[in-house]
Amino acid sequence: MADIQESKESLSESLQQVIALLEKHRLIENMVHNQEMSNHELIESLVHKQNLNELQKKLELLHPADVAYILEALPLEQRLDVWELVKADRDGEILLEVSDAVRQTLIADMDSDELLAAAEQLDTDELADLAPDLPKDVLQDLLDSLDAQNRARLQSALSYSDDAVGSIMDFDIVTIREDITLEVALRYMRRLGGLPDHTDKLFVVDRDDVLHGVLPLKRLVVSDLDAKVADVMSEDAVIFHPEDIADDAAKAFERYDLVTAPVVDESGKLVGRVTVDAVMDLIREEAESDMLSMAGLREEEDFFASVWKSVQNRWAWLAINLITALIASRVIGLFEGSIEKIVALAALMPIVAGVGGNSGNQTTTMIVRGLALGQVASHNMKSLITKELGVALLNGLLWGGVIGAVAYALYGSYPLGLVMMSAMTLNLLLAALMGVVIPLMMNKIGRDPAVGSSVLITAMTDSGGFFIFLGLATIFLI
Repeated sequence: MADIQESKESLSESLQQVIALLEKHRLIENMVHNQEMSNHELIESLVHKQNLNELQKKLELLHPADVAYILEALPLEQRLDVWELVKADRDGEILLEVSDAVRQTLIADMDSDELLAAAEQLDTDELADLAPDLPKDVLQDLLDSLDAQNRARLQSALSYSDDAVGSIMDFDIVTIREDITLEVALRYMRRLGGLPDHTDKLFVVDRDDVLHGVLPLKRLVVSDLDAKVADVMSEDAVIFHPEDIADDAAKAFERYDLVTAPVVDESGKLVGRVTVDAVMDLIREEAESDMLSMAGLREEEDFFASVWKSVQNRWAWLAINLITALIASRVIGLFEGSIEKIVALAALMPIVAGVGGNSGNQTTTMIVRGLALGQVASHNMKSLITKELGVALLNGLLWGGVIGAVAYALYGSYPLGLVMMSAMTLNLLLAALMGVVIPLMMNKIGRDPAVGSSVLITAMTDSGGFFIFLGLATIFLI
């Protein structure tokens, strides 16, 4: 058994080995190609196959997730070289593991027959994850190749939005009847030969597939084998509907320590299940999306994407930043005369704006987290604003006093120190107010509060901080 650190080091070593083999392959082929010898083409072909076989054997030993990691870490040309060496029967699994941006580059390098063969290796719920990235003609061929039940399941899964439970449920479920004994249930499980991954309970249904309860495997193991399923099963299981919000399902999994949970339609019929691995993937993807959004990126970016594609992904928030910077510069321009008379103002005003921006982002982060956990809403907005204003006032007086003392020590002006402390306090109060209001307003209008909140907070505290500090300095010092 290897711990996480050892696994990480092993994965990094595998990446370095693959890079070394690619480099070795390139050097040897160049040497052979430049040498004059008889049977040149035959020797060059043999050397080529030998080098590729060595690399292919290395890839075969790696888990699909590890191969995906390596593909994501390689420039496009080397990535496609490695992708060609992956055996066809592993294509589907690896396509599921790579990021969306890298998946697009791999799919673009495959023809329709290769894509169809890769997709046919996957379960219906896995196909639902891959299908949106497939060309329309390949998707249609795939639907035609499925039996009626799996075709209906795939079409159903594709009909749900990305934030619905139906988009993350799978259809690999084990069902039993409530009128059989536990011994019969055990014999049935043995005949299956194996259970779906993450199976911790069996779903108890009637002949119409209406869910009546769940039978946890631990109860099945410790209970009397002559007992009926109906006497042992749990009837108060946590259930979801395909239209439920996936975020809410994730919170329920965390709250109730779930491994799997049934999904039923409006008539109570069992249609699938949600597993903890799907929930973990959802949480990871949302965390990555929030992190990118806070940095002003619209989507996950391939490290080795083209310059133009990267520019398209980044330009929007850079444009907004430029506009907010221009606004801040015009605020400063209003007080050019004051700055000319007291040069110290130019040195001190970035401090007020910078600390205000940091404080505002701290508040925003707390509010966005509270919104994600369902703990923050309009009913407690007044309490939140009051609390954050109190924190800002205390921090403003404390750190404003410190920076006021520093300003006095540097420039020997007691009034300048007081102005500095006052400006710091007022800007922190502004930052606290905006840090609460902006995420709540974005959430109220249906926008993701994590997207762009930090940019707006920084803009407000920069412009506001400059205006407050220079305005107070103009009134009391000039």
